[in-house]
Parts: sequence; structure tokens; C-alpha cells
Amino acid sequence: MNFSYKTTHIDKNSGARTGELLTPHGVIKTPIFMPVGTQATVKSLTPEDLEKIGAQIILSNTYHLHLRPGEEIIKKAGGLHKFMNWKKPILTDSGGFQVFSLSKLRKVSDDGVEFKSHLDGSKLFMSPEKCMQIQQDLGTDIIMALDVCSDLGTSYVQAEKDLEVTTKWLKRCFEAQTNEHQMLFPIIQGSMYKDLRQKSVKDMLPYIKCGVAIGGIAIGEAKKTTYDILDVLNPILPTSVPRYLMGAGSPDLLIEGVLRGVDMFDCVMATRISRHGTAWTSGGKVVVKNALYKEDFSSLDPECDCETCKNYTKAYLRHLINTEEMLGARLLSIHNLRFLLKLMEDIRDAINKDRFLEFREEFYKKYNNKG
Repeated sequence: MNFSYKTTHIDKNSGARTGELLTPHGVIKTPIFMPVGTQATVKSLTPEDLEKIGAQIILSNTYHLHLRPGEEIIKKAGGLHKFMNWKKPILTDSGGFQVFSLSKLRKVSDDGVEFKSHLDGSKLFMSPEKCMQIQQDLGTDIIMALDVCSDLGTSYVQAEKDLEVTTKWLKRCFEAQTNEHQMLFPIIQGSMYKDLRQKSVKDMLPYIKCGVAIGGIAIGEAKKTTYDILDVLNPILPTSVPRYLMGAGSPDLLIEGVLRGVDMFDCVMATRISRHGTAWTSGGKVVVKNALYKEDFSSLDPECDCETCKNYTKAYLRHLINTEEMLGARLLSIHNLRFLLKLMEDIRDAINKDRFLEFREEFYKKYNNKG
């Protein structure tokens, strides 16, 4: 195997940890945030931009790349790394979440899931074996098992059925995965039901070889519910592999997730809110498109070291967003992603100095000063 994970330090006061994950495309220092490049691009940013702001790994999506341009083309290009000119690690989501969120008409069976493309309505079928084949053609470092992502509010009976299918599919994914240069993560499911989450961990333990993902939370439920589920999982998940909380990317979720044993995070929110003129800053959230900033010639965040904060004012950023200039979304995306990546750098530093709880308190005290 071309992978290994080691814990480098455990904060003696909080239990939060730092670590190093070795992949064929480099070592990743954890805890980490992964920018999302769904369709082989992080919206508006180049790989050079991402490297400059400190990205260690990015995420792309199996479902979307299967539809466009197709895994065959990417394989001919030499794999996703060469296709998009990204030399560091890449993780691909299995596409399970997209199948269940974008396709209203789908039919789940033990064989796989039949669904309609959100692009043209054409009928498609994804089996565990097909999911593995697509990701192996993409040639990414970390791949996800196909899972059933239960909708928010799913009944206990349905969540139990979804988990049963997810577990069956995992076994088939495990057997179908043949590329030793890729790391397969099972995905813990069970909706918001703690006993189902515990059952999921127990059933998936034989397949947790390189890492494990936590799916089906951070999908719109109350944050207390998210934290309660993580509190249940933290003591029963293996400590010998990294733990990945899927779809979590707000500053508070990152901090609280690390406190509860999570090592890896991803979310589209950083670039999505950028396109609507919103930024995270050390003092709180700033909606730069608001009239309040029309004549504000100060930087977005004086504590940030990104190119946006070094060179542009809130008034200029507001002008770009309100005139729908592409540069506005790009500059805010650079800032928001750098803000999260710097937050993770600071978290790692605080853990290594046994002061993560103090850092958490200091962050919230400052961050909550603004709305």
C-alpha cells in the first residue's frame, strides 16, 4: 500500500489530535479542510491559486465527472491529476449524495441505484462495481464507497433499510477495488439515529483499512444534532485511520468537529457564499454587497494574509459583486478558502501546543463580535 497514517500529537487537555496522512501524491497534515472541485475545478480558481493559499488536497465528484466529460476521457488524459493539472492528492466522493439529492426519481435495490440524470433526464444505473470502476479510471488517491444517503427527516425504518443496503454495497465495493494506489473509505450512515450509527460502525469495521467517512449529517439538521452524532462516534471509531466528516465547512463546524475527533472536512460553502457576496472574517461574517460597505475602503479582514485582503477594499469588492463581475466571486473565493485553510493551520498549531481549548474560546469571542 502507498498509504499510511500516524497521529503526531494529542492535545492533553482536549483530546484533539494532529496527524500525517501519506498518499502517492504527498503527505497531508491533519486536521485539514479540502476545497471542493466538483467538476475538476474549484470554481474560478486555478491549481496555482489553490497551492498558493495552502490547499493540501482537493475533492472532486464521481457523479458529475461520470456525466461530463466521462471517466473514459479523463483516463485517456492520464488521470484526473494530469487532466486538471493538480499535483497534490485528490479525493473523489462516490456520487451517492448527488444521486439522492439531485435525482427525484431513483430506485434503490441490492444491485445498485437507478436514477435520472439531472442534465437531460436520461436513465442511468450505478452499482458498487461501477462506482469503483469510475473512480479507478479517474485515478484519484482517496475513493469513497457507494452509499445510500438518507434524506433529512427519514424515518427510523427507512434509515435502517438504507443502512442495510449501504453495508451490502460496501462489501462489493471492497471486493471490486483492485488499484493498490487508491485508498477506499467506507461511509458511516444511519441518519440521526444514534443506535444505527453505532451499528454502522460495528458492521463496517472489517472494511475500515485506510480511513473512514461520516456521511448523512451536516445536511441541514440542527448543529447540536450533528455534534451529538459525532460524540457517539468519536469513542468507537478506530484511531489508527483518519476520519472524514463529509460536507462540513463552516468555521464552527470545523472547530467542533476537530474537538470531536474529525481529521478531514470538505464543503462547497466557501465558494458558494463568495458568489453571493459573503465572506468569513476573523471578526465574523461580512456581507460585502450590503450598502454599509459602499464607501468602506478598508480591507476585508486585516488579520488575513490572502491576496484579496492585501490588495482590495470592501468598497471595491462590493462594486464587483453588485455589477456581477466574475472577479468579485474569484477574489472572495480566494479569501474564504484561505480563511478556512488558515483556520486549520492555526488549529493544528494550537493542538501541537496543547492549547486547542484556549484557541477555540479566543476564536469564538472574536468571531461572534459581528453578525
